[in-house]
Parts: sequence; C-alpha cells; structure tokens
Amino acid sequence: MILKGRAISKGYAKAELLVSKKPFSFLGGVDREGNIIDKDSDLYGESLKGKIFAFPYGKGSTVGSYVIYDLAKRGILKGIINLECEPIVATGAILGGIPLVDKIDIYKLKNHSIVILDGYKGEVRYEGSG
Repeated sequence: MILKGRAISKGYAKAELLVSKKPFSFLGGVDREGNIIDKDSDLYGESLKGKIFAFPYGKGSTVGSYVIYDLAKRGILKGIINLECEPIVATGAILGGIPLVDKIDIYKLKNHSIVILDGYKGEVRYEGSG
C-alpha cells in the first residue's frame, strides 16, 4: 500500500512505525532518550528510538523544534508523518535532516508496521507488519 502526501522535509527512511492518534508536544512529551513521558499520550511509555513517528499535528512550545532536531541528530527519531504539519515540527525535521511527509491520513496507519518514508516523493509505503 502506498499513501501519497506532501513532502515537507527531504530524506528517506525505512523503520518501524509508531502511531499516535493525539496531537503531540515534543517539549515535555518525550525525554532525551526518546521515551514518551507525556502521561496524557496514547503512547505513554513507548520509545521513539529507531522509529518513524506518526501523529496528527504538533502542539506546544517552539522549543519542540530543538527537541526534534536533537532526537534526529542522535539517530533516535528516523522520520515523521503528520495529518497536518505545523511550523514547529517542520523546522525540527528540516534542521534534523529527517524526512517529514504530511497530508497523510494517519488513522489508516498501523502501529509497529514497517514502512518506507519517502520525503522526496511525499509517500509512505508499507513493507510489512512489525
């Protein structure tokens, strides 16, 4: 299955998918090691390490851009998929050099599947279940 969206940040990643049905704030939502620490998150206790993270849209402080940048530069976060990207998330992904695609119906995505995120074509391709 291929889902077509809009490329925001160029790049290419193949990894396990982690899907949140709720908006996400990187400032206070995740620790430096990539663990989701926001107790209101539907993914509380999960890890972003080595994963592509899908969520509807970002929320919160502009410091969230730096958190995304840090997670990306240290190889923890591999890519982002949004329903509707906003500037905080876009800035972090671009600075961090990870692919980001939006205009994807994240409610069709399956947690722990293996996907290819193509930030050049704006596509999400399923490889199989995780």
